[in-house]
This record gives sequence, structure tokens and C-alpha cells, in this order.
Amino acid sequence: MTQNYPQKVRIVEVGPRDGLQNEKNIVPANVKVAFIDMLSDSGLRTIEAGAFVSPKWVPQMADTADVFAAIAKKSGVSYPVLVPNAKGMESAVAAGVREIAVFAAASESFSQKNINCSIAESIERFKPVIDEAKKHGIAVRGYVSCVLGCPYEGEIAPEAVVHVAKELFGLGCYEISLGDTIGTGTPVKTRLLLQAVKKEIPVQHIAAHFHDTYGQALANLVIALEEGVSVIDSAAAGLGGCPYARGATGNVSTEDVLYMLHGMGIETGVDIEKIAAAGRFIAEAVGKSPVSKVAQVYLARI
Repeated sequence: MTQNYPQKVRIVEVGPRDGLQNEKNIVPANVKVAFIDMLSDSGLRTIEAGAFVSPKWVPQMADTADVFAAIAKKSGVSYPVLVPNAKGMESAVAAGVREIAVFAAASESFSQKNINCSIAESIERFKPVIDEAKKHGIAVRGYVSCVLGCPYEGEIAPEAVVHVAKELFGLGCYEISLGDTIGTGTPVKTRLLLQAVKKEIPVQHIAAHFHDTYGQALANLVIALEEGVSVIDSAAAGLGGCPYARGATGNVSTEDVLYMLHGMGIETGVDIEKIAAAGRFIAEAVGKSPVSKVAQVYLARI
């Protein structure tokens, strides 16, 4: 049976934010800037540049304003930052950010543990943030975490995900990224989830964000492509990981995603060798090796 996959896929590189935020050793701002500049040179069109969050809770992101000011911003490339509340929004506006991201969980327990409020309360917090973004012409992307599993509640019903995704979309998020935060999702569950969400949100406004904890990310992404999803979040070198999932290996690596997509004849506009080089650079900076087998093959050629 022939599948109709999207002809083009936009990669959202989350390495500079989601990939680094849980690293205990602080990465210097100049290293982050160099990393983002390398990514900008690869053909990527969306690169998460950081997060305006409390430095007490996420010290790795404390220098986001400095990093954002120093990166060489390329025409046609978006550099979104994560913004959790009104204070973060003030910082984003002051920095000249043109796109932000807000996040909510599909799990009540995860929401309470992660941001100390209920799902409903988190949505209320975003309303003034999104209103302010609209006032300044700033695009807003929405994340929904724990869409296929929660470290506290186990499996998450698709209906719970649909509810949160629909709320964020209704508030004005132009795109909803569905995150398998602890990487427990499998292809069948992924298909059921996407089919449920697509009933309420047009597929062109849905992105897939999978972690590779159990080695299921690429398989899940193939299902997402079959369901018409054409936006994929990934991190160079597979950096990241979730502090709530022991043994988690982080986000699916951009190198692996690109190799798969290019092998399927899907256009991305991204140079895989440049991504591999950027991945090696940041992996060395945090004292790790790229978890991507594709990256290891490409780096062996350099």
C-alpha cells in the first residue's frame, strides 16, 4: 500500500532550549550562540533560542536575553523562546522576540509537579501572555506535554490531550506541538492520538515532538507523517531527556530524523552534515557523545 507522505517537512530544532535546559553544567552564553549560529547555517527555519523562565528553577536558561541578542539572526529563520507567564513575556518583548511558545500538560499530576498548578490554571495564565503577544504581533506556538504517557499517571487518554490542545489553539496558538515527554508512546497509540486531535485541529497546525527513551520516536514519526503531520520537533545530537524518566535519552535526534525523511524523498531544506557538526559541537560542550547513530556515521567521515 502506498502512503501519501507530506512532500515537505519543517524541522523545529529544540536543542538550544529543550536539549540544554536539564544539563546541570551551565553552558556559557558564547557557546550557545555559536551553536545556534551553526544551526542557522544548516537550512533550518525554526530554532528555539531559549526560555524566559525563572533562573531559580531553570538556571541553564538564565542568559537567554544575552544569547538572543548575540545570535546572528538569518532572514527567514524564526528564533522562538519559551515563555511561561506575564513576567517572561515582558522579557521577551524587551528582547525583541518575534515568536514565543507556551506549554501545558495533558496530565493533571504532571502539571502540578512541573509548574505547581492545575491544567485549567495554566491555561488561565497563558491568556494575558497570548493577548500581549497579539498586541505586539508576536507569533505563539503551543506545547502539550505528556500526550502519550505520564510518569505519575501512566497512560493518558487521547481525550485529555484533545481538550488541552483545543484550548491552546482556541487562544490563538498557530501551531500545537504534541509532546511525548517521557518517550513511552508506540505507533498504534500515536495514530489513535493524532486521529483524535485532528478531529478538532487541522493537521497543518499540528507538530510532533517525540522523545526516544524507548527507541520508538522514529516509528512514531512515520505514523505522524502518514496522518499528515508535516512539522517535527527534534534536537541535534539527541540532547535533552526528561528528569522524570530514568534512563531517558532525550529528544529524537535531528540527524536521525533528517536521514529518515531524506530517505523517504521528503524535502526539508536542511543540510544533515552541518547538523551533525553542530551536534558534535554542543555534545562536546556538555561532555557527552551524540546518541544518534546517524550522527556517529557522519562524524566519522569528517
